Amino acid sequence: MKWTKVTIESWTASFRYPNLISGYQPTLEVPGISTVLGLLSGALGKNIDMSRNYEIGYYFEYVGKTVDLETIYQFEMNKNTVSNKTKSNVIKREILFENKLILYLNDSEMIDALKNPAYPILLGRSSDLAHVSSVETVDLEGQENAKNIRGQIIPINEYVVPGTIQALPTYFTNELPRKNIGTKPYSIVPHYLENREHEYSIPVQHDPSIGKAGVDIYFHKIDFH
Repeated sequence: MKWTKVTIESWTASFRYPNLISGYQPTLEVPGISTVLGLLSGALGKNIDMSRNYEIGYYFEYVGKTVDLETIYQFEMNKNTVSNKTKSNVIKREILFENKLILYLNDSEMIDALKNPAYPILLGRSSDLAHVSSVETVDLEGQENAKNIRGQIIPINEYVVPGTIQALPTYFTNELPRKNIGTKPYSIVPHYLENREHEYSIPVQHDPSIGKAGVDIYFHKIDFH
């Protein structure tokens, strides 16, 4: 099947665990689907049309990971109003370096937006600036079983793939306070887990151009209803 393959690269990235507000901030080793949809919304310059369904595949890899100190500023809230009173705090945050996010899309509006984004493309925080390094059309081969599936998240209420289990939202509302939509458990499979001994019953499409053995790409079916 033909897809538009968009490669996005950044020097730094950090994907916060959704339930950790303060203290030590580890990073997810693969961005959640809400992060990918947020990136696409920023490129579009508007919220994604939630009346439509989408099919999106993606793969993520990085070169290194470290911990750095970061100064944050915390705002007080009075009901739904943000106060002008702030206080600073220093936290430890995990940061990923030399990152690559590969998107597989078939929506022409999203593809055009990534070529000429309305807002800066980010891989995590506002300081994690990224850029589109290539856009190409690829023809992927569909398979009913996956052996080399990595650099992705897989919904474990549908399929079983060993990885780090984490509940992640599909999307966030634009209201304050923001509310998550479609939270469900995922298996986070980092990019360095190669050459598994077992096949998994997951419908995928194989991209032979990633690494030596290629990668089996799982496509998320996004249905906001």
